[in-house]
Amino acid sequence: PQRPGETTVEGMILFIVALFGACVGSFTNVVVWRLPRQESVVVPGSHCPHCGHAIRWHDNLPVIGWLLLGGRCRDCGARISWRYPAVELASALLWLSALSVQAGGGLPELWRPWAGLVLVALLLPLVLIDIDHLWLPEPLCRWGVVLGLLLSAGAGWTVLGDHLVAAALALVLLEGLSGMAERILGQPALGLGDAKLAALGGAWLGVAGIAVAMALATLAGAVVGSVGRVSGRLQPRQAFAFGPFIALGIWLVWLRGADWWWEQWQRLLGF
Repeated sequence: PQRPGETTVEGMILFIVALFGACVGSFTNVVVWRLPRQESVVVPGSHCPHCGHAIRWHDNLPVIGWLLLGGRCRDCGARISWRYPAVELASALLWLSALSVQAGGGLPELWRPWAGLVLVALLLPLVLIDIDHLWLPEPLCRWGVVLGLLLSAGAGWTVLGDHLVAAALALVLLEGLSGMAERILGQPALGLGDAKLAALGGAWLGVAGIAVAMALATLAGAVVGSVGRVSGRLQPRQAFAFGPFIALGIWLVWLRGADWWWEQWQRLLGF
């Protein structure tokens, strides 16, 4: 059994991780708004997009600031979208989930939780930008590949080689599938950004990991897409963001590992 002091320390660690996660979520909101508009994500500081007034530090506290303001700008009274605190809260929860990692792409055990924080900080803005604009920014994907390979290098040549091959294969195969679909269907089935996000996943997960992640992404995307078509929310051949499903697959495999998900699939099929 845990001692009271140990429980208190663990609780403090969880609180600090969640707090930093929420703060990163607040910055993620800035990135998601400004990057597609080709604006600096640093200068100027946070400000109301309606009246331009700078947001006071106490109004910029994750989640709490929005609640205290009643969801409205202190200066002009314009409504502040509920999505801002939702992203901050989601980021905090994702950071907490990173502590439960059991796989971590083959990285050393002590590295995995902290590496996961970097990974989720990259995936969340990519997901939100893709939902808003059907676009996955190349700089974020590129930095994700570089950071994934750097961490893999620290884990040894075997891990680095596996992850390097996975990143290259994911990029080439998805770009090839997109080009083939465009010839057959007259439109690409996947965007080039999806291929770059898959390459990012390969750099973090390795060959087996990205294969399982893409299988999970395809399954989740097919289910959501089918529901959207049947319900009429998606029209025939209407494009929808596939990046969030790739990111979901990457994160699930990062946490549990390719072998674990393969075992669940076999149990589902009764093998």
